Amino acid sequence: MDLQFPADDYTEQLIRMSLMEDLGSGDATTSITVNDGQVIRAEISAREPGVVAGLPLLDILFEQMNTQVNIETIAPDGTPVQVGDVVAVLEGPAASILTGERILLNFMQNLSGIASLTSLYVAQVKGTHCKVLDTRKTLPGYRHLAKYAVRCGGGHNHRMGLYDRIMLKDNHWAAAGNRVADLVAAGRQQYPKLAIEVEVDTIDQLNQVLKLNVEWIMLDNFSFSETQQAVQLRNEAQSNSMLESSGNVTLETIGGYSQAGVDAASVGRLTHSIQALDLGLDMNS
Repeated sequence: MDLQFPADDYTEQLIRMSLMEDLGSGDATTSITVNDGQVIRAEISAREPGVVAGLPLLDILFEQMNTQVNIETIAPDGTPVQVGDVVAVLEGPAASILTGERILLNFMQNLSGIASLTSLYVAQVKGTHCKVLDTRKTLPGYRHLAKYAVRCGGGHNHRMGLYDRIMLKDNHWAAAGNRVADLVAAGRQQYPKLAIEVEVDTIDQLNQVLKLNVEWIMLDNFSFSETQQAVQLRNEAQSNSMLESSGNVTLETIGGYSQAGVDAASVGRLTHSIQALDLGLDMNS
């Protein structure tokens, strides 16, 4: 699994905006609490089981705040943790650590929540070849980080945006008068390097699309039996199209879709309906 952290302009801008939002004209509480030059040691630890994600953000945060804060990673991103496990240790100026505490926890709790939820879905498809995919249902500006967290949880990324895959959904079918074959041909001509995915709502639509040799076919809100039928039709047609289940895929249903033989299942909940993982930062003078 590729766990390369997205240390890009998006991430740095998010950190800058977070500092502006929280710090404003200055941290009034910290200014009356600690002395200049006071050094502390702090531990980030898990207060519930889960999977860690977002630790590289600490380096980016303190590069902007105070480079004298030393960071020791104990549980790298993608590591399962239990209650009480220490994730990282910070040592340096007390003022900087106190000021940065909420920002770093906000990021890490959210990303670790995504990774933790993803890991639960991945566990449900164990023993099959089905991949757990994310979607574009992410907070604006947060997508690179959210999709990184999905990878930390063992999931895989769907398209990053509108630019890296052609995806013909029901509204595209309708807008083009249901001329899906013409749309696929236009996509091949204008964007020859991009994979094409077509969403289908019925078995009849599936039979149409199987003839087009697209890379992916999305089975939208198919039942388990319809999904099994779709896999059988794909195999009988000797098509190379990969099949993706989508639409209300939950922890309770993803196992059934994977057992039906699909190649992937996409889950919007991974990034739009997560519960933050409870992490805490405790300080020692």
